[in-house]
Amino acid sequence: QVQLVESGGGLVQPGGSLRLSCAASGSIFSINDMGWYRQAPGKQRELVTSITSGGSTNYADSVKGRFTISRDNAKNTVYLQMNSLKPEDTAVYYCKAAVVVFDFRALTTFDYWGQGTQVTVSS
Repeated sequence: QVQLVESGGGLVQPGGSLRLSCAASGSIFSINDMGWYRQAPGKQRELVTSITSGGSTNYADSVKGRFTISRDNAKNTVYLQMNSLKPEDTAVYYCKAAVVVFDFRALTTFDYWGQGTQVTVSS
């Protein structure tokens, strides 16, 4: 079994910063892509940013220049540094990881999700 546990959400004023963390644990052989998604009330879940195992990154246009994704492969952890936060960044943030595990004596990749952490940007 693999678990992703997120932390770091909360309430912040516009222009403020938050740092989210997501740690993967369990029977992990390796982790490929990791990413952060968000879902605002009444909206579909959307990709915010992702990072490959080699460190290549991808960002949604709405967060470019404000958010930074990083990862620590030794700790199976991905981070999201969010600066210059706006009210429209308010959402539940979820991490996702493509985890390689041994499944019936073969290496198989499964997508796992964290439980979500609330980020609220309001004055």
